Amino acid sequence: MSKKQVKGEYIETDTGNKVSRKAVLIGTQHIMLGGKTVIQAEATIRGDLARTAQPTSSSGAAAPGSNTAVAIGRYCYLSKGCCLRPPGRIYKGSFTFLPLRLGDHVFIGDSTVVQAATVGSHVYIGQNVVVGEFAIIKDYVRILDGTVIPPNMVIPSFSVVAGQPARVVGEVPEGGHEAFELRDLYKTVGNNPQPMAV
Repeated sequence: MSKKQVKGEYIETDTGNKVSRKAVLIGTQHIMLGGKTVIQAEATIRGDLARTAQPTSSSGAAAPGSNTAVAIGRYCYLSKGCCLRPPGRIYKGSFTFLPLRLGDHVFIGDSTVVQAATVGSHVYIGQNVVVGEFAIIKDYVRILDGTVIPPNMVIPSFSVVAGQPARVVGEVPEGGHEAFELRDLYKTVGNNPQPMAV
């Protein structure tokens, strides 16, 4: 009788992504992961909400990768129960979804819903946050727990945001940019986790 290899809680890809077996990824052909991204249990990514109205080009064929619904950068961390959905609107007479793009080193807290058009790099989004459709979050932004960002809001770089509805309540201090690095957090997750460096 041969020994059966025990399955770990995470599926680890060739590019270093760690995806929980309990995460819900719908429409995986429309989801791009940049590498070294952690997706926790019960996190949902709605890749099935891809663009329905294809842009027409002179050759008649869509450019490769143009039908990506959700693009996630490197060293991103999607916490338990969060949801990423592409924003949608009426375009040329029919309803369509547009891509949701996350930069590098983006942390998304528990039970947070993100429907932004773009989230920059080195962004921390707290727990129970709602990011409205077509919001644009620039680089080095910290969004505090329980914040509700209205649709189409643009949040400038180096901002601290809170409130319902959201408003800028401060700025990220000089030298506070190292707090956005997620490389150490990445190492603490997976089938062979390492302790967090102090």
